[in-house]
Amino acid sequence: MANPTAAILVIGDEILSGRTRDTNMYHLAQELTKAGIDLAEARMVGDDAAMIQAAVRALAQGYDHVFTSGGIGPTHDDITADAIAAAFGAGIDVREDARHLLEAHYEATGLDLNPARLRMARIPEGAELIENPVSAAPGFSIGNVHVLAGVPAIFEAMVASVLPRLTGGTPLLSQNLRVQRGEGDIAGMLADIARDFEDLSIGCYPYQQDGAYCSNVVVRGADGARLQAAIARLGRELGL
Repeated sequence: MANPTAAILVIGDEILSGRTRDTNMYHLAQELTKAGIDLAEARMVGDDAAMIQAAVRALAQGYDHVFTSGGIGPTHDDITADAIAAAFGAGIDVREDARHLLEAHYEATGLDLNPARLRMARIPEGAELIENPVSAAPGFSIGNVHVLAGVPAIFEAMVASVLPRLTGGTPLLSQNLRVQRGEGDIAGMLADIARDFEDLSIGCYPYQQDGAYCSNVVVRGADGARLQAAIARLGRELGL
């Protein structure tokens, strides 16, 4: 049986302008691979409600899970929760369980739960909260969409909170072989190996070392023995 599939939607003008480097997709890909969920697509959109809604609807129809990153903070441009509520045709308002989490957090830190911070307790109807052990303001899941914060430390904590709820498949394994030859020199043998190992994914990634063209061959799949066999065959054919 094929693994469940997933997509990530990274939201924020600061990402598209280059002011902020996205690391959340990289982290999510690693964690989903461990869980046996195949990350199949990544998109980025700005802080535009119509674009967020359109992307969420399309991705939710195409994949088993959608993860969003960004736009659920306390400021006026944090519009993700409202946009996703609209995408699902759900109402949105301050929810008492989310309010209680924020009240406890800000009381403990000595800060005021002002109207801006209270915006982070606005949750779409029917959504399930995602725990945030870093700063208390929760994410949420609605349908097959999991809405997470954009701050990397909080995003990573929320990923750890939501993944145990999801049913995964077979974790993807990988092995790599660094070859002191250019990819054009080994393309033919890689094509032959890929044909004989159709259950594996074989990628070739060129790099330069000391002025020489080299290749990093990465083999991915669910069967460790098959991975080892493919890598061993490549090594033999290269005379390694």
